Amino acid sequence: MNQRLQSLTEWLKAQNIDAAFITSSENVFYLSGFNSDPHERLLGVAVFQDKEPFLICPALDVNDAKHSGWEYEVIGCSDTENAWDIVAKNINSRVNKIQRIALEKEHINLQRYEEILKRFSNASFVAAEEKLRELRLVKDEKEKSILKKAAEYADFAVQVGINEIAEGKTELDIIAAIEYELKKKGISQMSFDTMVLTGNNAASPHGNPGLTKIKKGDLVLFDLGVVYEGYCSDITRTVAYDHINDEQNKIYHTVLKAEEEAVKAVKAGIKAKELDQLARDIITDAGYGEYFTHRLGHGLGIGVHEYPSVTNTNELVLKEGMVFTIEPGIYVPGVAGVRIEDDVFVTKNGVDVLTSFDKTLQIIK
Repeated sequence: MNQRLQSLTEWLKAQNIDAAFITSSENVFYLSGFNSDPHERLLGVAVFQDKEPFLICPALDVNDAKHSGWEYEVIGCSDTENAWDIVAKNINSRVNKIQRIALEKEHINLQRYEEILKRFSNASFVAAEEKLRELRLVKDEKEKSILKKAAEYADFAVQVGINEIAEGKTELDIIAAIEYELKKKGISQMSFDTMVLTGNNAASPHGNPGLTKIKKGDLVLFDLGVVYEGYCSDITRTVAYDHINDEQNKIYHTVLKAEEEAVKAVKAGIKAKELDQLARDIITDAGYGEYFTHRLGHGLGIGVHEYPSVTNTNELVLKEGMVFTIEPGIYVPGVAGVRIEDDVFVTKNGVDVLTSFDKTLQIIK
């Protein structure tokens, strides 16, 4: 049994929980090594105190699941079968009179909850999220290596985007070029919808790229990431096209200072909130506090947004192996939108920065 399953099993024993049934694709992948999007069909891993686990998946995915590294039973469910009947049969065959079941309450919708309740009406339900977040929070060296490679592809993608900048090109033109070049390297999935935002669009932190054309004097913001071997990267860089005015220059270097100082402060033993407050104070002291409208960063791994949330209220003490983003930004409508983001890995003595693309202000001619 792998260490992840073993840790979950020990938690079940300690909490007197008979079984856990895990159904989110991310956590199924984390526990089993099987990476799949089942769409509306059921995918799940059942884990027990002292019985062998099983994985249930759509019948069409059984062969892939068996070759994913999962060492235990794989149960396929055809489109004409009731998956929940199969789940109940296999759980009940392992546990007599099940009383407590751990579920991802944030993932189980009402329809699925009713299906579970119908079959386990005498059981009580326990939230599994906190334990799963705890397990995924600290990455091992293999995960670090994968995340580093994902970050290298993100660095490459930013350079592709910068090379494509030219007057009259649209945001979507550049996105198409970035994703085409990544596909040529074997990357089939982005961490999220790639963002290239130019001009005033960059002043919207989660703007929607479109047919806006780049013009001289614009700032161009790239926010992107790739999925590599099931793990995500996430990088943001902002560059200027042709020239930059004094206020844009001040905003850029304020964000850069906030980002670099926060990155330098990362180490085991510091609280997450201290990093956010450090960056926020730099931006506030420069007169732009009201324009930094989001948290400093978020956890990164199998999910592009996972625990922890790096806010100025999070008391979490950082530990070696945690991975998250540092991404301060200033967004002044009609003036500029600037964000700079790196992926960081907490080490015993400080930090390893996984993304490495140059942050010096670039003015593209």
